[in-house]
Amino acid sequence: MQRDLVGYGPNVPVVEWPQKARIAISMVVNYEEGSEKSLLDGDSHHETNGEVPSPVPLDQRDVYNESFFEYGSRVGVWRLLDLLDRYQVPATFFCCALALERNPRAAEEIVSRGHEVCGHGYRWEEYHLMDEKQERESIAKTVASLIQTTGERPVGWFTRYGASINTRQLVAEEGGFIYDSLSMNDDLPYYTSVQANGQEKPWLVVPYSMETNDARFWRGGLVSVGGFYEYLKETFDCLYQEGQEHPKMMSVGLHCRIAGRPARSMAVQRFLEYARGFPDVWFARRDEIARWWLEHYPA
Repeated sequence: MQRDLVGYGPNVPVVEWPQKARIAISMVVNYEEGSEKSLLDGDSHHETNGEVPSPVPLDQRDVYNESFFEYGSRVGVWRLLDLLDRYQVPATFFCCALALERNPRAAEEIVSRGHEVCGHGYRWEEYHLMDEKQERESIAKTVASLIQTTGERPVGWFTRYGASINTRQLVAEEGGFIYDSLSMNDDLPYYTSVQANGQEKPWLVVPYSMETNDARFWRGGLVSVGGFYEYLKETFDCLYQEGQEHPKMMSVGLHCRIAGRPARSMAVQRFLEYARGFPDVWFARRDEIARWWLEHYPA
């Protein structure tokens, strides 16, 4: 995975989205609950990423933190699914395979309500800690599991904390994938090159975002529901204005245990209502964006 510090530069392409939209909005819901670090699953320590810092020793179960995650699968996912239904917005679900194995009803509903299932690892795990063989096996295991629980084969890939230096190559070699979101470096999809099975070929990247992402409630930078809404709104306003000459793409990252909470879900609702009030806005799944790009802007 080579770095590219230039990108499109001043030569931003004039993109034509479906119906000549000025902006493509990708709503992403991360479904991870039940796949995090857990002593019950044989991990050496409990999950450390949670609502509040944990005083519980790493080698003991943190039952409060476990319950924070459980809220996402018991309540949050349904609130977000209903919210997307209400505004008729298709989304991409970054799905950890084990999480859906443990909540098959959610797996069924994600697909039946018209959303994309994107590979997010077998567990909510750090691929940069794996060697190449482990990572390859985990990717294949994820694909097989998601097909079993959802009936759909994922065509996109994104993992916790991004990727290892091998991820893009391994995803390309797995076959069946058409894009990854292992980058946060642009407002438009773009091609890079990847070495797969000994050959170099173009590869499509549909960038993601950690700034228009509800994880900031945990990581700092946003202290209020209103602040999250305003940040999404200002991002939309900027890209929509720029989209008059150069149509852009906006990613919004959500988590069932974060934005699925009552107050935080209201920020998402306000944003959907706001963006829905503008003409020439395309809410699209990431696989739809990828297929459009591949068809209309081939490498």
